[in-house]
Amino acid sequence: MANNTNFYKDLKFHNIALRELLKSENLFNSVPNNWTVVVTDIVNSTNVIRKGKHNDVNLVATGSIITVLNKIKTIDSNITIPYFFGGDGATFLVPDEILSSVFLALENYAKHVKNNFNFTLRVGKIAVSEVYKSGSTIRIAKLKLNPFLVTPVVIGNGLKYAEKFIKDNFNTSLEVSYKNVPIDLEGMECRWDEIEPISEDKKVICLLVMCKNETKQAEIFTKIMDEIDYIFGELSERASITTVKLKLNTSLAKIKHEMYARLGKLDRKYLIKNWLITNFGKLYFKYFKAGKEYLFKVSQLSDTIMLDGSINTVFSGNENQINKLKLLLDSLESDREIIYGIHATYASIMSCYIEDREEKHIHFVDGTEGGYTSAAGELKRKLNAHTAYFWK
Repeated sequence: MANNTNFYKDLKFHNIALRELLKSENLFNSVPNNWTVVVTDIVNSTNVIRKGKHNDVNLVATGSIITVLNKIKTIDSNITIPYFFGGDGATFLVPDEILSSVFLALENYAKHVKNNFNFTLRVGKIAVSEVYKSGSTIRIAKLKLNPFLVTPVVIGNGLKYAEKFIKDNFNTSLEVSYKNVPIDLEGMECRWDEIEPISEDKKVICLLVMCKNETKQAEIFTKIMDEIDYIFGELSERASITTVKLKLNTSLAKIKHEMYARLGKLDRKYLIKNWLITNFGKLYFKYFKAGKEYLFKVSQLSDTIMLDGSINTVFSGNENQINKLKLLLDSLESDREIIYGIHATYASIMSCYIEDREEKHIHFVDGTEGGYTSAAGELKRKLNAHTAYFWK
């Protein structure tokens, strides 16, 4: 089989509206057979969130992405892969050339998570060729959402099949033999306060939508995204992350929490250094041009819309707008076209991967009170109820 390690890197990005991309399925390419789907997620994350640990869940999910990206940099910095943040975990598409190194890094990260958070982080994989044997597809394109952010867009149910397969076949009692590989979470930061919507009447909305019928998926997702644009405004208008609402949390407790997440131990030098940097940051963002530019880029580089074979998006809106959207969603659901989960809450939370503060930083956004995980819980309850006539 031809070497296609750079399959994703070589894809051209499309600087068009999402709806236009979805209408042009010829712009999507099938992921190569010799790539692998890798999935991480926290076991029983719903129960963890009920204990008030939604920030920890978000941070651990972000850490799995940082683990993979940092590992790839040590192998070959020219390799890029698509990945998808899911609130309580992440999904990756990985070429065979780097699979064993990436998977080992994640297994060791799972041990780090167990030791420092007492969470069980499920780590699993399935070959894309095996996904295709199930009859599901994974077709991918690159979309340029704004001048700073290019994101992968997937249609087809392959990633959802992979996630279910991995979860169904994971043994939480299995003792994994971890090698002594250092954990590399360089660039992990979580120093922002909870971020409230721009106006008091608005809430932060986390929405998940699944459509089983692959032949109608692009059409239905286009219809839903058009309705969201119509009701809530374009992406910049409905953004849950706005520059004016970004505020650093300068408490020692916040830095200490980040320190244990990254290092797994007390490091007074790290604690003091980063506390001082964060306190200076408040002045930097307020009075320096470069600081103000960075804040703007944070809002542009926030990961708030993702299509991985389902719609996953975070945005802001008021109760009246939410009810208008539900009219369409309920109609599509009653026609057995989709199943959806939605969670409205008071603020966003954000964890970050900072390679440098000029261009290379990405910010992973979720809602408070469980956000994506709460929406996924609603979707799962519906899925279980509808399985007999909808999902088989």
